[in-house]
Amino acid sequence: MSDNKVFVIFQNTADAQPFISAFEQENPQATLDYQPGMVRIEGMGELGITLDVVNELAGRDVDLQEMHLTLVSLSGNVDEDDDYFRISRH
Repeated sequence: MSDNKVFVIFQNTADAQPFISAFEQENPQATLDYQPGMVRIEGMGELGITLDVVNELAGRDVDLQEMHLTLVSLSGNVDEDDDYFRISRH
């Protein structure tokens, strides 16, 4: 595994879909691996999402903390606030 690879893994559920789609949309360099029951999203250096994109994809106002209900695992340094979530490794 590369030293600066980061990843996030979600349960493959309807509740997780806006977050999965946001990671896919906002990180075009990322790879998504759909496995039974989960989705692994990998990237080099950094992956992030913003609240505006998640709200748009969900069709409602979302609290980014909802992401943690379907989050299985992640690797990287977490930086989060009310309007963004980012994992990085440099």
